[in-house]
Amino acid sequence: MKRGIPISTAGTQVCWAVETVAGTMPTAAKLIPDIKEIPDLNPQPEALDTTDLSCTEYKTFIDGLKDLSSATSYTANLTALLEKEWAAMVEASQTAKAGGLATWFYIITPGLQTVAFTGSPSPLGVNSRAVNSVNEIACYITPTGEPKRTNEAITVSEPTA
Repeated sequence: MKRGIPISTAGTQVCWAVETVAGTMPTAAKLIPDIKEIPDLNPQPEALDTTDLSCTEYKTFIDGLKDLSSATSYTANLTALLEKEWAAMVEASQTAKAGGLATWFYIITPGLQTVAFTGSPSPLGVNSRAVNSVNEIACYITPTGEPKRTNEAITVSEPTA
């Protein structure tokens, strides 16, 4: 049995970009710093019941739609750089939306296709804090388009302090 080679998450980048042409995915993006964990963007399809009166033992189903309607949570180290970059992203996203343009998000992992989707980031809230721990925060993005895999090369720029 042939097996694929497992791929590490090391080097994964989460990035964003605002469209310059409506409906066209940008190929240059900005890195969101300090992300530690990415949520699952693979929701289970609903099972639609197709059972009819001729069924005598088991119900029958077909796949329904997948639901990406809620905000997804990205865990990050709370740093001054993250606060600055996240606020700039939210502002740019709101401005783009007012102009009929979408904000794109990218999950780039070396050795895999890039995952791209449109979404809407929420402003950062106030996180909890505990003694002797890393200061982490949940950062929320609500998907507005379905995630897709792409081989398109995305040029990533790093934030500056």
